[in-house]
Amino acid sequence: MSVPDQEGSRERLFSWNRMEAKRRSVAVIDGQGGGIGSVIIKRLRDAFSEEVEIVALGTNAMATGAMLKAGANKGASGENAIAQTVKTVEMIVGTAAIVLANSMMGELTPGMAEAVASSPAMKLLLPLKMAEMEIIGAPKEPLPHLVEQLIKRIQEIIRV
Repeated sequence: MSVPDQEGSRERLFSWNRMEAKRRSVAVIDGQGGGIGSVIIKRLRDAFSEEVEIVALGTNAMATGAMLKAGANKGASGENAIAQTVKTVEMIVGTAAIVLANSMMGELTPGMAEAVASSPAMKLLLPLKMAEMEIIGAPKEPLPHLVEQLIKRIQEIIRV
């Protein structure tokens, strides 16, 4: 390969990286069966098509698999995957449980909760009622209504 070809290849690579950098990244975190995360991902995909990169982060492989089937671009499972990935995305989406150690019947570890809470990413949390927590003043809306509010808020943020 001649030097000009190498330079051209490098320029294409840098051009590709610049293109990818413009794409917004959203991590969706869920546990157990991944049902809530799947609903969120389906609506994100409907609203944004491929405009955003959706990363499915499951507390377990079953949750991650369900979210990948729902349309996430990529996914990973477990504490280290969550801890490392939340440092790299622009937004984190999930229920309020993702910042509470030992929530989701113990699936969400203290390390996961700390990583999410410490991430520089914007956190958009749905106030779903849990046995161990109640958010005073939060509306008692069904999940589909909360997801629609979430989508509208993400649209406001992305289109600013």
